[in-house]
Amino acid sequence: MKTIAVAEGDGIGHEVITVARQVLELLHPEYEFFSVEMGYGMWEKTGCPCKDHEIAALKSADAALFGAVTTPPMKDYQSVVLRIRKALDLYANLRPVKGSGFDIMIVRENTEGLYSGIEEIGTDRATTLRVVTRKGTERIAKAAIRLTKARRLLTIGHKANVIKSDVFFRDICIAEAKAAGVPFNEKYIDALALDILQHPQAYDVVVTTNIFGDILSDVASFLVGGLGLMPSANIGDRYALFEPVHGSAPDIAGKNIANPIAAIRSAAMLLTYCGDTTGAMMIEKAIQQTLLDGIKTADLGGTAGTREFGEAVAKEIGRRTKR
Repeated sequence: MKTIAVAEGDGIGHEVITVARQVLELLHPEYEFFSVEMGYGMWEKTGCPCKDHEIAALKSADAALFGAVTTPPMKDYQSVVLRIRKALDLYANLRPVKGSGFDIMIVRENTEGLYSGIEEIGTDRATTLRVVTRKGTERIAKAAIRLTKARRLLTIGHKANVIKSDVFFRDICIAEAKAAGVPFNEKYIDALALDILQHPQAYDVVVTTNIFGDILSDVASFLVGGLGLMPSANIGDRYALFEPVHGSAPDIAGKNIANPIAAIRSAAMLLTYCGDTTGAMMIEKAIQQTLLDGIKTADLGGTAGTREFGEAVAKEIGRRTKR
């Protein structure tokens, strides 16, 4: 039996994760689910958005399903997402982008880079230290290479023509790719952001640094209909957490209009991690059939609410499990 930690977070996290959890419960009623509270709402109540107890709870689970958190622009507010990634050492962020004629996996280094958390704000200057280590680069390169071995091509995204730490990152990635014998190429990240939109079929596995991977995957979401459809996995050697790419969207929270597809697809990635690839494939087929049936949320031009879309997907899964 698997134990799954569920952290809805803030804003629309409460709505979309509820739907995703229901899908998981439908496929695996034997799983044990437990809730973990964290985020801005937690900070408002306790003065801390994520305590040691919550981190321990995430570590106790076989996997975690995470929603979205609001991070206010306050210099003393601790980023919940960054703390979780570092505490659980979730060094590989995987963001699949799949559509007609293309299947891209963006592999983003997840624990250092410009999101190192080493920052200083003064009266006349603010600084953030961009950290790129050999250990961090080698392990994210190896994670991308493992995926590439089952696919076709590795692309290394960087800005080595300007940033010295990217020269360091690029050279290590190239050395690892050569040692593993996988086909690879490299591309400046700004050119890559444009070309991936113009020629998505040319890309397969893309590995890059933390902030570049964050931006690139958001850009690539245009190919599939926006952030509301983009799932992600945060993987380490011992722990794993799955979350939609989108934010907490407080402006639409509680209105039953958020698109839950990214959260449902994140649940499917969780199932793959837990060894149920059949269930993961069934979820994706149910999503596609629901869309083909004309049931869509407002961002996709439809009229279905968050709950209604989730119910339609669950109904389709129910039909498929009875076949």
